[in-house]
Amino acid sequence: MAAKPNIVLVHGAWADGSCWSRVIERLQADGYKVTAPQLPETSLADDVARVRHVLTRQDGPTVLGAHSYGGQVITSLGTDAPNVVGLVYIAGFGLDDGESIGALLQQGPPTPAVANVEVDSEGFAWLPEDDFLAHFAPDVDPVEARVMHATQQPLHTSTFDDVMGTPAWKSLPSWFLVAQNDEVIPPDGERQFAQRMGADTIEVTSGHCAMISHPDETYARLVAAADAVTQG
Repeated sequence: MAAKPNIVLVHGAWADGSCWSRVIERLQADGYKVTAPQLPETSLADDVARVRHVLTRQDGPTVLGAHSYGGQVITSLGTDAPNVVGLVYIAGFGLDDGESIGALLQQGPPTPAVANVEVDSEGFAWLPEDDFLAHFAPDVDPVEARVMHATQQPLHTSTFDDVMGTPAWKSLPSWFLVAQNDEVIPPDGERQFAQRMGADTIEVTSGHCAMISHPDETYARLVAAADAVTQG
């Protein structure tokens, strides 16, 4: 039997690596080696560098999973992602060449979760607690969501203007989980990302943080990718 691939999980904005805890528990119980790095979120280049560093530490083929802004990070790895054999997007940004997150979000009114984002004097964006609970993590237990808000990792606003080069999904197989009740990324936007990358796609009746509210489905997406790259 072929060895299981490693799995590296990339968090998004206003979160940290612990958001993957429930998924990590399931993967580790199934025998996977899992790493969930902490991104600085000081710039897209810094975040990509952190993921590259972690990928070079893997001892073999690796499935790379990402949530939300983390999708922008893994997509930005381009055509030379070390050890990566598959990409899994959990309600993530899957941009194409020449696109930016800011330009995409400006195509319509602000989504409820980011309508009142607070930008501090150093250019970092934060989510207010009311919007975090009601729109960013609406189907997460409120006590847990408040802890998530308290530990949120702010995102530097420069990341909204970064323009995508050649996306990694053009040279790697991809899987996608669309969060049907997402109030951060419009679900139709997620469907568009998934369709044009030719991703193996499922939809879940979830808010934005599907890896927390729907860990079984998220785990299953990662395992589906791992099984496919092992067999293929």
